[in-house]
Amino acid sequence: MDNQVSSKLQLNKTIIIKTAIIFIVAYCISLAIWLLLPVQNYYGLVITKLASNLISIIKGVDIVEIIKNADIVTVDFIAAKFGTSKVLSATIDIPTGNYAFNFPLTLAIMAAFYPYIKSKWLYLEALVLLIIIHFLFVFSLEGQKITAVLNEQGFQEAGTATIIFWEFLWGFVDNMVVRFEPFLIGAYLFLLRNRVRRSKVKPEKIKKTAHTAARQTPKKKKPKRKR
Repeated sequence: MDNQVSSKLQLNKTIIIKTAIIFIVAYCISLAIWLLLPVQNYYGLVITKLASNLISIIKGVDIVEIIKNADIVTVDFIAAKFGTSKVLSATIDIPTGNYAFNFPLTLAIMAAFYPYIKSKWLYLEALVLLIIIHFLFVFSLEGQKITAVLNEQGFQEAGTATIIFWEFLWGFVDNMVVRFEPFLIGAYLFLLRNRVRRSKVKPEKIKKTAHTAARQTPKKKKPKRKR
């Protein structure tokens, strides 16, 4: 009994050390790449372009220009239905670091889970979830800013419910989702770590194959009894 407890403790200790080493190495590498190379700048530009194009359709505005200045992406909007004669003064600065500062930490957590994940497709899902969180930050920020400007300059009369919606959405994503992003991704991987990818073979086909194999297997003849 003591030997079993000792072996379990030793195994748990090995797992903890292994996980800690993977996490530290992955964090150092991802942080160095994130800070030394212009990865975050171009990543922020792509996220901002996607979010800006969607918010421009929803709010009925046009994008004048998108400028990347280091880790800050500036977006200028104009009210589409008024044309260029009446300019909507909506210039929004979006610092990439405000929503992607946890990116290296999140990647390190994902790397630490690698030996214990059965389906590696789970990493693609976690990565998509991470991008959606960052997209929501930019989308909600632009939606909140544009709604306020349209209302102040008389382009639209936004109702109280609309203003509260955009304020709440941006505040929730900024203060809750983005701040707890590494733990959300870690919890997602932990809860689904034992999930196995389903086989492409249909159950009916498996049954038919097994039935055919059973029919083709020759039956053993019973030995004749000697008289």
